[in-house]
Amino acid sequence: MSMLTPPGMGGKYRITGDKYPRMRPPRRRGRLVAAVLASATVLGLIGWGTLQLIDVFTGGRKTAAAGPKADCPDQAAAATQLKDLPKPGQITVNVYNATTRAGLARDTAAELKKRGFTIGDVGNASKQFDKKTKGTGVLLGPVSAQNTSLPVLATQIAGAERRTEAGRKGAALDLILGDGFKGLTKQATADQALAKLTAPAPTTTTKKDCRPGAKTAR
Repeated sequence: MSMLTPPGMGGKYRITGDKYPRMRPPRRRGRLVAAVLASATVLGLIGWGTLQLIDVFTGGRKTAAAGPKADCPDQAAAATQLKDLPKPGQITVNVYNATTRAGLARDTAAELKKRGFTIGDVGNASKQFDKKTKGTGVLLGPVSAQNTSLPVLATQIAGAERRTEAGRKGAALDLILGDGFKGLTKQATADQALAKLTAPAPTTTTKKDCRPGAKTAR
């Protein structure tokens, strides 16, 4: 025991400072902070482990339930969605005869009218096509008709060549009958082709199983 230690203190306090005695207990703040941090870490690990156990036993139902809304579209709505194609009555067809057979354009136009198409001009083909069209015929229209009205009219004339003309005015189509034309496609066959044309397009995206917890098919 130091001579400067007051009697009865028993070494519990120590002398600090160089001007006058100052007595205080040893610092224990570092140990307290370390204990608090350790407790917080343990509690955090316990909480994380509890959440993992809950997720394992519930099978991640919340995540699986939310998944189909983002990844799986309404299949019923997709099945009823048809391609945006014009109906025959919305398509005006000019029928021109490029052959030497008289009345061919008139008769063909009458048959197309029975099938619901709107008929425009009927007559002989221009010099560009007259007596120069050896195949079934030519379907000619504006660029905008390439994937709309031209395919619809093509269901009625099997084997006809499709062409688009840049700068063409109006939406009407030209049906130019060639030497190989034997008549329009049979009504039943044309109806089947039109129904197939307007059917929902098949999806090309990765097939997903929309059942809760199911994995994506590869």
